[in-house]
Amino acid sequence: MSPPSLSLSSAALRVAVIALLVLMSLLLLWSLVSDRLARWSVTAPIMFAATGIMFSGGDDPLVMLDVDAHTFQRAVELVLAVMLFTDATEARDYVRLRGPVGGVRLLGIALPVSIGLAVLAGALVFPGTGWWLLTVTALVVMPMDLAPVLMFLRDRRVPLRARAALNIEGGFNDGLISPLFVFCVANIVSAEGDSVADLLLSALKGAAYATIVGTVLGYLASRLVRWGKESGWAEPAGLRFAGLALPFLTYAASVLLGGNGFVAAFVAGLWYAHTASEAGGDALDLVQDASHLMALATWYVFGALTTEAFSDGVSFGVVAYAFLVLTVARFVPVVASLTGTSFTRAERTVIGWFGPRGVTSIVFAVLAYIELPESDANFVVKVTAATVLLSVVLHGVTAEPVARWFARRPRGEQPNTASSTA
Repeated sequence: MSPPSLSLSSAALRVAVIALLVLMSLLLLWSLVSDRLARWSVTAPIMFAATGIMFSGGDDPLVMLDVDAHTFQRAVELVLAVMLFTDATEARDYVRLRGPVGGVRLLGIALPVSIGLAVLAGALVFPGTGWWLLTVTALVVMPMDLAPVLMFLRDRRVPLRARAALNIEGGFNDGLISPLFVFCVANIVSAEGDSVADLLLSALKGAAYATIVGTVLGYLASRLVRWGKESGWAEPAGLRFAGLALPFLTYAASVLLGGNGFVAAFVAGLWYAHTASEAGGDALDLVQDASHLMALATWYVFGALTTEAFSDGVSFGVVAYAFLVLTVARFVPVVASLTGTSFTRAERTVIGWFGPRGVTSIVFAVLAYIELPESDANFVVKVTAATVLLSVVLHGVTAEPVARWFARRPRGEQPNTASSTA
């Protein structure tokens, strides 16, 4: 399972054109029937992943992944950087809520405990596997991504504060996990090289450089965009392009300076969020659309990787591990961390259940696939594929019934303001 080298031959060009034709045709078809398919719990990620599986399977697949490993890695990293940027800016949508919505508990208590339980589950299901590899796998499969159940996040039948808690957790957990993921992967790759102390120092330096770059560029962009709007020099379309350019600019600058591009994009998004809100409701539309499009392409790649990962079958242990991390490792810490707050039992249950896995896990798995030794890479990809596929089914199928269940509850049990303690 090693990415082949890039070829500039006419055959490679034909493959690229076919891939573009398939992806754009699928995007056009989905956009025309998206609302109807959503009622049947068929989302765009499901469609793109299924297409990747269908078109890349068999001895003579219609569309093959034929890319240089380094180019592929940078492309995937850019997808994650843009996603982290947009996630960081979305927290602005919930400033109108009266009080916190459990974000500190979900990110500061539930998330670390969930990762720890995932590592223990891996040690139980896969005895003899190294602790560093189990930790990398847990960091890959535990970040939640609400893209597979985006309609649920926008469903007004579900209490606003429950949706806000999920959105804030989904927006921040990948940003917090990414530097730890990079550190743990480096420990596996450098098992016979640098010491843990050296790798930790390198990771801290990368995070520090990224924080500085993200802060400087995010702050400067915020001031410049505010000035452009107030002075009348910038058109609304120009402000949308500014929002699109910022995550790419921040990622590139951080990588060139030796920083973590993911962290830099995330920090820049935090600085830019308030200014984007002041600039108008559509200031981030372009970068969000670009993020969604890049994510859909990632789902297609995921489908192709799943075909290869499961070419020799899937073991019961992989399925069991996927089920454990989606249920016990997620549900128990979340519900426990929110106990004692003003979230109702129903809200705690729903927040604990809806931890869908998606593009973040896919991107981390692809990066691990590129960086790790072949046997370790295959293990991470196979576990991730099983977890994401199971999540798509479980969370996709239950989203509409849960929303209907909330709609039938008395209005007094559906508070739309947040008064819970963090």
